[in-house]
Amino acid sequence: MNETNQTLKRELKKHFGFSDFKGNQEFIIKSVLDNHDTFVIKPTGGGKSLCYQLPAIISPGTAIIVSPLIALMKNQVDAIRGISTNNSIAHVLNSSLSKKEVKQVKEDIINKKTKLLYVAPESLTKIENINFLNSINISFYAVDEAHCISEWGHDFRPEYRNLKSIFNKIGKASIIALTATATKKVQEDIQKNLGMDNAKLFKSSFNRENLFYKINPKTNVNTKIIKFIKNHPNKSGIIYCLSRKKVEEIAETLQVNGINALPYHAGLDALTRAKHQDAFLMEDCDIIVATIAFGMGIDKPDVRFVIHHDIPKSLESYYQETGRAGRDGGEGICLTFYSYKDIEKLEKFMHGKPIAEQEVGKQLLLETISFAETSMCRRKYILHYFGEKFDEQNCNSHCDNCKNPKKQIEGKEDVILLLQTIQESKEKFKAKEITNILVGKVTAMINDYNCNKLSVFGKGNNKKPSYWLAIIRQVLVKGLLEKDIESYGILKLNENSLSFLKNPNSFMITEDHDYSSIEEQEAQSNIKTAVFDTILLKMLKDLRKKVAKSKNLPPFVIFQDPSLEDMALQYPINIEELKNINGVGTGKANRYGEEFTKFISNYVVENNIERPQDTVVKSIINKSVLKVYIIQSTDRKLSLKDIADSKGIEISTVISEIENIVYSGTKININYYLDNILDEEQQEEIFYYFKEDAESDSIEAAIKEFDGAYEERELRLMRIKFLSDLAN
Repeated sequence: MNETNQTLKRELKKHFGFSDFKGNQEFIIKSVLDNHDTFVIKPTGGGKSLCYQLPAIISPGTAIIVSPLIALMKNQVDAIRGISTNNSIAHVLNSSLSKKEVKQVKEDIINKKTKLLYVAPESLTKIENINFLNSINISFYAVDEAHCISEWGHDFRPEYRNLKSIFNKIGKASIIALTATATKKVQEDIQKNLGMDNAKLFKSSFNRENLFYKINPKTNVNTKIIKFIKNHPNKSGIIYCLSRKKVEEIAETLQVNGINALPYHAGLDALTRAKHQDAFLMEDCDIIVATIAFGMGIDKPDVRFVIHHDIPKSLESYYQETGRAGRDGGEGICLTFYSYKDIEKLEKFMHGKPIAEQEVGKQLLLETISFAETSMCRRKYILHYFGEKFDEQNCNSHCDNCKNPKKQIEGKEDVILLLQTIQESKEKFKAKEITNILVGKVTAMINDYNCNKLSVFGKGNNKKPSYWLAIIRQVLVKGLLEKDIESYGILKLNENSLSFLKNPNSFMITEDHDYSSIEEQEAQSNIKTAVFDTILLKMLKDLRKKVAKSKNLPPFVIFQDPSLEDMALQYPINIEELKNINGVGTGKANRYGEEFTKFISNYVVENNIERPQDTVVKSIINKSVLKVYIIQSTDRKLSLKDIADSKGIEISTVISEIENIVYSGTKININYYLDNILDEEQQEEIFYYFKEDAESDSIEAAIKEFDGAYEERELRLMRIKFLSDLAN
């Protein structure tokens, strides 16, 4: 071991407590210390942060770390301060700081106490920050979550596009860009935009061996989620939903069903978000129900499952979010509920966006659909998407498709026809158009390009379009075709496809999953008439006879036939459950119930019966009652604290409910409350902002506009007044 290696290991042990580097961390750190531009692509949990943290600590000067989220920066700073005796070693510089705090940060940097400065790209654009940073010694720039730069990434942030020009204004230094998800196209876009085409590239395998991938049809979702969690007791998990409303609903549903869950989304105030995040990290709560706002930079190693209530809008998002499971190498179950209706919702979200952005969005969404519907190894599919080859034999049944494989059929002739169709149509079309040519479907595009005159037109009409789409996906993954991302997914032949056409060999395929038909089947099965257990019913009649004989009573006196039939349907295993049985009151249950419930309980265990009670999901309380109470209380001019206390809820919950009331079109008067917390001039200032200056009703934008002069709660309440006065 050379001296440099020994020095780095000593520093690693000294600052982070680790004896050895993980994967290629050591080579990356050497690259940064040698002032090379460095591009790091590592999966979630691969130890990206250390790749810039250690070099920053041991290099002269201050490293500038660009990060997209304030919460993420805070976590990183807290982590660094936790390994150091000097709190000044790491700072954030963003809009959340007061003028006094900003002054302290700058003093610490000037006094060479600060090794890592975390900044948001927006903060870097401010001229006073550029001038200040221009005057200090910068060791290097680190761009975390670098996929935010790319328009082809799943989390594009326009403000990231200007980073290179800002770096040039501040002062030249090497760059390290880091991301957990990057397709070839995204990678190229990042490097080009940051001017680091000659960067040293370090790409780790994206294979997470311990993760189990599973897609379920989206029916009876709440019941399935509750059952899953109860089958994995005391285990930590994250449930992702697309909307804030759904997050709140699912969290409440879990809570009323005895599951320790909390919501997390951008609509909650910062204090509540921090509180819920800490509860999850400190194991005071088992489940976090969240939008994608949660999880970035959260290093909780023992998350045992990630559930997607709604399918994500891209495979990058899916990979990043599922990657939060099993970061310690232990169990990690990734369960996703899929319905094409969700895809249609995501498509609607794109309406109104620029055409180029819509095309990119559609392309990303198509990949997600393909992943969900494919019957091939899910691990192989997702790794292919990230440009990595994988033998499905190594999946070790760690995805639902490998665990329960569908029957394969010989597809050689169909693959030949597919490749001939792409060849004959001059490699001009995407998968959908190629499928239309094969099945002989005439569309405007088919007519425009005279594809209906091709010799291959309609030659595949003996098969469904879904079958041809399945073949296209499998041929792509096997490398017999390429997809031109630049032109939004046009299919191109390559050497492998031309070789296959010359010398065709066996090509086994599987048909895709048809979730729409599964959904229909499940829905039908759920509305079937319930049928009682005839074996148990006979046994219960025998037991009734025995009990009646011992008490010298006619059997019907004990329990009537309809009651026994209901028992054979509901399987009550305690006295309380027995009281809910048809024709059984408290007296009868207490008098005769013990023997019957004990008998039924043993029967359930011995025969592994799934009781209706076990899958019954308790409903959330009717919020209309709370709504009426709030309206009545504000009419009586009760303080929001009194309203909250009387219902045993937080003031923030009351404000959220008032917001919902106002958003639904009901006028509400909280002037009396506002007059106590804001003077007339302040109210006018905020009201004028929402009326004249604001581009949206965003509270975040309002906080930024007023530069922290008003609290979040004050702005929310004024927004309520504004909407109530003018919108309702």
